Amino acid sequence: MTLPALAQEVSRPQAEQVAVLKDKRINESSGLAASLLVPGVFWTHNDSASDPCLFAIDETGRTRAKVRLPEAVNFDWEDIASARGADGRARLFVADTGDNLHVRPAVTVYEIPEPALPEKADKEILSEKPRRWHAKYPDGHHDAEVLLVHPLTRRLFLVTKSPQGHSSVYAFPEQPGEESPMLLEKLTDLEFPPRAHLGKRPHDACMATAGAFSSDATRLAIGTYSFIHEWTMKPADSLKQLSPRQARIIELPVLPQMEALCYGADGGTLWFTSERLPTPLFRIRRP
Repeated sequence: MTLPALAQEVSRPQAEQVAVLKDKRINESSGLAASLLVPGVFWTHNDSASDPCLFAIDETGRTRAKVRLPEAVNFDWEDIASARGADGRARLFVADTGDNLHVRPAVTVYEIPEPALPEKADKEILSEKPRRWHAKYPDGHHDAEVLLVHPLTRRLFLVTKSPQGHSSVYAFPEQPGEESPMLLEKLTDLEFPPRAHLGKRPHDACMATAGAFSSDATRLAIGTYSFIHEWTMKPADSLKQLSPRQARIIELPVLPQMEALCYGADGGTLWFTSERLPTPLFRIRRP
């Protein structure tokens, strides 16, 4: 990992509100991923107990598609990521990994080829049948709202969420297990301490709610309700060495509930939304 200068100082870059999502069906934007097929398009989804559907949105806030995942269930969808498969085909990964009550025996990540956008945005389409990454933790129940998919190795990772700021990073096996749950591997622990932010509670800084790699795997961002922690790294770096002390800390504007972020196609712009209506779409250009 590259330790940036003044790593623990908080930066306050300009966060530009680019649009407000016009589709009131997107009322709990809980994940965000950049399209690998259409520049300027992002995929998002709602939180728990909603339809098992994805929405494609663009930088103007317009909905470009609604895609239903057949044979999928939205128990508590918490994140989405995009990456290319070994065949070079663009793919989307949807994390059904929320577990606020710590009762789920296993969690699931759904993987689908990224759908082509239809000519008529108001027509719901079906994705291909999802591949299921069915897994359980080695050490009990956890709530996880961060899914990371390494764009080069295609490894999947979960980052757990805790009101006390005690998060952990878990890795999936290299190949999916669709029937019996696979065992996740714990890589490391992360601590996100309380931090002052005007208009937010100090403990809002403790809870990991969103995350993403840049497309070249040289940046990694993990967001909380009030800050984004960003690491610069080499593509071959292991997440076992990940430490919050090495992160740049970026203050977010005051939002109702930031639970969705990703890097844009340029690899240096952070995009994020907030749950609840009206749903804003923001970006922060990174150096």
